[in-house]
Amino acid sequence: MNTTANYHPPPSSQPPFSDSDLDSDSDSENFQVGSDLSNSIFKTYLEFSSSSSSSSSSSITAVDLSKIQSFLTSSSSGALSCLICLERIRPSDPTWSCSSLCFAVFHLLCIQSWARQSSDLSAARAAARLPITAETAAKQATWNCPKCRSSYSKSEIPRCYLCFCGKLRDPPSDNPWILPHSCGEICNRPLPNNCGHFCLLLCHPGPCPSCPKSVKARCFCGSVEDFRRCGFKNFSCNKLCKKPLDCNKHNCSEICHPGTCPPCRARETYRCRCGKKEEEKDCCDRDYRCENECKKLLNCGKHVCERGCHGGDCGECPLQGNRTCPCGKRIYKGMPCDGVAPVCGATCNKLLNCGFHRCPERCHKGPCVETCRTVVKKACWCGGLKKEVPCYQDLSCERKCLRMRDCGRHACKRRCCDGDCPPCSEVCDKRLRCKNHKCPAPCHRGACAPCPIMVTISCACGETHFEVPCGTEMDHKPPKCRKLCKITPLCRHASTSKPHRCHYAACPPCRAPCEEEYPCGHKCNLRCHGPRPPPNPEFTLKPKKKKSNHQTECTPGTPCPPCPELVWRPCVGEHFGAERMMVCSNTTRFSCDNLCGNLLPCGNHYCTKTCHPLETQPSSSGHQKRSESCEVCNLPCQKVRMPKCSHPCPLPCHPGECPPCKVLMKRSCHCGAMVHAFECIHYNNLSEKDQVAARSCGGPCHRKLPNCKHLCPEICHVDKCPAPDKCSKKVTVRCKCQTLKKEWICQDVQAAYRDTGNDPKDIPKNQFGLGLLPCNSDCKRKIQEVESALQLRKPKVLEKKEPENEKHGPKRRKRRDRIQEGKQVSRFQQEFVATMKRLLLFIIIVAALIAVTYYSYKGLLQLSDWMNEVELQRAKRRRSRF
Repeated sequence: MNTTANYHPPPSSQPPFSDSDLDSDSDSENFQVGSDLSNSIFKTYLEFSSSSSSSSSSSITAVDLSKIQSFLTSSSSGALSCLICLERIRPSDPTWSCSSLCFAVFHLLCIQSWARQSSDLSAARAAARLPITAETAAKQATWNCPKCRSSYSKSEIPRCYLCFCGKLRDPPSDNPWILPHSCGEICNRPLPNNCGHFCLLLCHPGPCPSCPKSVKARCFCGSVEDFRRCGFKNFSCNKLCKKPLDCNKHNCSEICHPGTCPPCRARETYRCRCGKKEEEKDCCDRDYRCENECKKLLNCGKHVCERGCHGGDCGECPLQGNRTCPCGKRIYKGMPCDGVAPVCGATCNKLLNCGFHRCPERCHKGPCVETCRTVVKKACWCGGLKKEVPCYQDLSCERKCLRMRDCGRHACKRRCCDGDCPPCSEVCDKRLRCKNHKCPAPCHRGACAPCPIMVTISCACGETHFEVPCGTEMDHKPPKCRKLCKITPLCRHASTSKPHRCHYAACPPCRAPCEEEYPCGHKCNLRCHGPRPPPNPEFTLKPKKKKSNHQTECTPGTPCPPCPELVWRPCVGEHFGAERMMVCSNTTRFSCDNLCGNLLPCGNHYCTKTCHPLETQPSSSGHQKRSESCEVCNLPCQKVRMPKCSHPCPLPCHPGECPPCKVLMKRSCHCGAMVHAFECIHYNNLSEKDQVAARSCGGPCHRKLPNCKHLCPEICHVDKCPAPDKCSKKVTVRCKCQTLKKEWICQDVQAAYRDTGNDPKDIPKNQFGLGLLPCNSDCKRKIQEVESALQLRKPKVLEKKEPENEKHGPKRRKRRDRIQEGKQVSRFQQEFVATMKRLLLFIIIVAALIAVTYYSYKGLLQLSDWMNEVELQRAKRRRSRF
């Protein structure tokens, strides 16, 4: 929330702001007009303090107003945020500020919701833990400030929107000359320390400063009198106090100080109270007692004083006068002090330590028994167990308390709890809304308290800063300081560089050109890349800023790069037109992409090296003779033979014609059935028609037709086989049950498959022609007869034809597999049934065990209750007898 303009004392040397330095936020545009609004707020206070205060009033005033100035700086930068919702507080938002310690500003709706929830939770806890009604707890409920934890009553929950001083309801927010949430009038609140004066500032956030009025005051010791500001009227004269101490013998030797004087530490020798021992002690410890007994003879002349070290008379003998028996029931008169009072013989009847029963012994000397052994019926703390036990013995059960504690998250788990469960001792450890810290408070019910930590955001010089709640520092920009940067540049342009404003992080780079001269004579034309002052690491704000993709020309603090000027340079072979534009600092020689091109000694080839340096030597004729540095020709002959063939000449590089090629060439026939060997020169001299005829094997073609599994019936030929759909081979065609069969021509079978929508290429070889004939009634009847005959003759066949198993192996194996599959299915069913029976038996046994355990436990409880009743009846009978 921008509550006012930035507070900047206007120095004479400060340059004016430009439009680019103003904040672009819409809320801050209305308040940049009054740049000295803080001066108008402090005007009355500064005038009064400067006219009536001493020379140190300026420093004291700065200390007093620093808190308010911090609030104003935060407001001008839009840094005021609500700790509860962590949202920005705008000038038009209704607010409430704490008036106890922190003076933090909150949204009115947020603090109302916070106060109601806190007071309701406090009332619920008080009603649960204290013996009061819910109405009384609600009236006495309190709530705390989210930041400083100051306590407020329920009646102090804010109901309306007031200004900072509390005089105006719903203060205006549209006046740019008045501080937002302020009435614009004099604050007039009572100043701290109850001096009787009132605040002279305009209505402002934060605490009121100390009283600026001058009063006549004395120092702490009262020896010096001076005129001081009322807010700082208590002072020390820095001299010895010299006030008389409690002993009335010595004076205070401390420097003038507030409060009472310290105890007297003067060392002297003093006697104890009884006067038997002397020790050197401090004056404040002069009245002490020694460790010896008095042992003075009393007035009776028979006994001595048994008291410790004391002053004054020892008193009379405590055994003189009327004497009583030990229980106090019988009185003996005129008994001497050295006589022993006899016991009376009656019951002692003194109250025992338990406070309920009396001693049953006869009158006796000495103390009564410490433990009361009277049997009483007691209940444990939680009330779950009742039993007759001796009076001195405490009764507790082992039952754990399962009630939820105040936090509503953890159970009590104390043994034999009386219902007053202690507060939860676990740490809340929930992530706070700031997302940087965790709640350190004990486990509690409801929302956690806001993070009270404040983060300081400062400019580079540290003079302009403000505080924001933890968790909101990434949402705020660093403050814009109006002062000039005091950091001296480190580059060579420090004397001529222009001053710049105070900034966040490191200083901006120098924009002047470098212009440093290279050894080659050129100058560096890059932007200044001298060293830059490092950023100040003391500031706490590290916002996430977008990284710029702009790459600097040179890293700051590094020397100038090599000379980047471009010059023309030839290649090492000095080829015409192969010059290149190169960087001046690059002294390496280059080779162009052209070949050398010089004719080798063989006279057939040229130098195939890329551009390389050629050495030159002076000759006797005065001409430059070029030394031979090209490669030596070690290549084989690369001439084209006539007629053309793919075989190279076996001779090395030579002049003239190459010999005829006698290399044998392997060529397969057209169908791939055999391979022919030809001499290269003989085969290449043939025409294309003769080459085709020479490569044919003369036999039938060995290639399979594409639509069926038969071979091509033609003689070995070139290209594809002719008429692949007109195969005249015979194919056995069967029905689906393979009972009927006929012989068809292959092309008819292919046509039948195409009519049914199938491609003959996709039919497997063992199923080619299967299923094209339709099955008739004879096929079905024959299948049934065969199956019935097999079933009837099956046992006989197995018994009689055992030796024929080897001859009819495949059929017998198929039948045996079918029988084993049936057996396997039956075995699986048997195993499944057996498993289900076992599972059912296990469930029945478990249910029986659970029932037996339950009823046995219930019977034990009934037996225990019956035994307790029997013991009670026996105890009643005993009491009735006595």
